[in-house]
Amino acid sequence: MSENTLNVKLNVSDLKYSINSKVIVDGVSLDVEEGTFVGLVGPNGCGKSTLLKNIYKVYTPSRGAVYIDGKSVFEMTNKESALEMSVMQQENNVEFDMNVFDMVMLGRFAHQKMFHNDMHAEGEIVRAALREVGMEGYEERSFLSLSGGEKQRTLVARALVQQAQLIILDEPTNHLDIGYQYQIMNILKSQDVTVFSSVHDLNIAACYCDKIILMKKGRIYDVGTPEEMFVPSKIKDLFGVDTQISINSVTGKPNVIFMPDVRF
Repeated sequence: MSENTLNVKLNVSDLKYSINSKVIVDGVSLDVEEGTFVGLVGPNGCGKSTLLKNIYKVYTPSRGAVYIDGKSVFEMTNKESALEMSVMQQENNVEFDMNVFDMVMLGRFAHQKMFHNDMHAEGEIVRAALREVGMEGYEERSFLSLSGGEKQRTLVARALVQQAQLIILDEPTNHLDIGYQYQIMNILKSQDVTVFSSVHDLNIAACYCDKIILMKKGRIYDVGTPEEMFVPSKIKDLFGVDTQISINSVTGKPNVIFMPDVRF
């Protein structure tokens, strides 16, 4: 990596991934600058989740590279990458149950040193994260007994306790009601870290993201600020829906008003 990339926290270079000869991610290159909140936006099936899974090593690309602070993630051990990058996946199929406290404590595994950890201090980190996401008092509850929204907030807490400087999330507000959607995004925005997240709600993306990366059919469609990306022509091309754009009087950010065809 060259010296002019030192302010780039995450770099993806010419990444390609295929399943059964079908190209899902096709030559994607992108930069996420340190300290920014970057949203990945596009229609279902465009390759957003697959791209993220290549970045956090669930999948192995057929071509390309991923760097964090100039270091290849594919040359890191799992523990090394966990110290660099915290991940919250969209699908979290838990094969065995545990309580909420232990589920969040899993986020601390990269910090564990045999026989040398202050477990009281570790527990305080977990409890603080649970308070932050509104899950205080749920510590002894079975994770599998939780609602979809409660599970989602628990997994955000697990991502926070990892204390990595890069957080990658796949639609973190999925399954959350509107109040918790904004609560979680406020929490993520307030962290002194770099955030790269797929976001399905355009207005939430406009409100919280410094930069928007649009995807279409496995490729990067366009990159820019929310003001530059959320315009009727681009939204129509990506999602097939007509829109009007206003400016939110509170945030000063674009507000996307959808104009459905009501001729039925």
